[in-house]
Amino acid sequence: MHSNRYSRSIFHNKAGAVAVSRLIVAGLIVALAVPIARAQTLNQGFEAMQQGDFFTAFSALRRLEQAGDPQASQLLQDLFLSPSGQTIAAPAAPAPIQVVAAPPVVSPSYAPLYAPRPAARPAPPGQIQGAGGGLPAPLTDADFRAPDEQLARIGHLLFFDPVLSGNRDVACATCHHPRHASGDGVSLGLGAGAQGLGQARRPVGRHAASRRIPRNAPALWNLGARDVTVLFHDGRVEMDPGTPGAFLTPQGPLDYMALDSLLAAQALFPVLSAEEMAGQKGENPIADAVAAERIHGDDGAWAMLAARIDALPEYDRAFTQWRGAVGPVTIDEIANAIAAFIEFEFRADQTPFDQYLREVAALSSEAGEGMRLFFGRANCAFCHSGSLLSDQKFHAMGQPPIGPGKERDDDGYTRDVGRYGVTQDPQDAYAFRTPMLRNVMQTGPWGHAGAFSDLRAFLHHHLDPVAGLAIYEPQAILPVLASAEDDYATIQAAHQRAEISAAAARSMAQRPLVILQDDEIDLLIAFLSALDDAQALQGRLGVPEAVPSGLPVPE
Repeated sequence: MHSNRYSRSIFHNKAGAVAVSRLIVAGLIVALAVPIARAQTLNQGFEAMQQGDFFTAFSALRRLEQAGDPQASQLLQDLFLSPSGQTIAAPAAPAPIQVVAAPPVVSPSYAPLYAPRPAARPAPPGQIQGAGGGLPAPLTDADFRAPDEQLARIGHLLFFDPVLSGNRDVACATCHHPRHASGDGVSLGLGAGAQGLGQARRPVGRHAASRRIPRNAPALWNLGARDVTVLFHDGRVEMDPGTPGAFLTPQGPLDYMALDSLLAAQALFPVLSAEEMAGQKGENPIADAVAAERIHGDDGAWAMLAARIDALPEYDRAFTQWRGAVGPVTIDEIANAIAAFIEFEFRADQTPFDQYLREVAALSSEAGEGMRLFFGRANCAFCHSGSLLSDQKFHAMGQPPIGPGKERDDDGYTRDVGRYGVTQDPQDAYAFRTPMLRNVMQTGPWGHAGAFSDLRAFLHHHLDPVAGLAIYEPQAILPVLASAEDDYATIQAAHQRAEISAAAARSMAQRPLVILQDDEIDLLIAFLSALDDAQALQGRLGVPEAVPSGLPVPE
């Protein structure tokens, strides 16, 4: 099992922040030779730096850089964008600061086992890289696999059947329900050991949930599209760029299975998560197998789940009719069926924006202006590019850390380092997958931890993540969980905020700083509303009245 090793940024304690703030003061006044009056106007920002809050200074330097000041650009690079563990030289009189890396952080026992990843991945062909490429091509049937409706109908029942969870108390649909636009309507949900949907879900029973699911339930719209190359917020299930048709997953390439798609590979993993579906060690045989890392083989967690399905006559008959041969139900058949259902049920390509791209209908004037901003000056398409409005890459956007996180740092604070947890590349620290945007207005709360329930606040945060993190006001929507730790405790940790801010600063340095007025934010929201697919939101197969196990259907 890998250890997560990530050196803290240069702002990991107050002393470092104080020293660097003095360096910035000296740099701005001496090295940049700005007028004294202008420097004085920045003093409020420097005072905030004394408390470990450096977003004001970063923003000031960034604006000077945007104005063409080469010394500001050099200071920005030296102070904010230098990797941890390097010596940062002062631009003038102040002495250099020697940065000492923090001790390595050892992953907790519940961290997943990661397969090796290549250092680089090619971008999917045909995607627009940045705002300069114009509008994307419209989605067509060729962008999706041909639906297997017979298999999708089997997957429809499996998706809503709690039998696939260790304690038989949670289904895929519990966290990805049509009522909540394929999400669960909360920031961080409750999986195994709870009852109800969304914000009304509560811990119940002998094995009542004691911990939130660490990440926001992602929406399922268009996950079956051919151009989707990475799944999960951290991309831990992805296409293998070196082997066409192969997958990289936390359990290896899975080449012994007959998986139809990347989405089918992804469907294998929620059932292994203690918080989501498996339950905790000692509660059931599935959870015990997962805790012992016994996943594969005849006595592994996947085989035990397949045996449950095979033992139910209705599923056995359905799979026999579909495959045209008698045989035991296998875990890859189950995954393929669930993926086929998601592809069929949650395809969204009939939005007003899609109709506009096909030259079928015009957008409203507000949505049209918002579209021009999105693909133009607002630079949203730098990341939200291509027909799916995602570059399938990972970006550090300074999202506020809330909830239990994926691990603890050496000071005991929870944290979620995002893509870094998969690649072990420090450049991936706190970076998360760019989400696709069809039906985005219906799928809040937003962010990998659902930290934003106010979309306007989320958009403002995206314009300047460093500043946004510093002024974030708690707004998560969370089910009641008496045993939970303070969901906002990590935000109070200066060194964690500094690490996340430094990662966001490195990411944002790759693109122009954008300033939008409130009325322009209104236009962007009008465009995002034009990404709603009303027909898809109504559903195709909907919620079944019953499932073959006889267990309660999430509703």
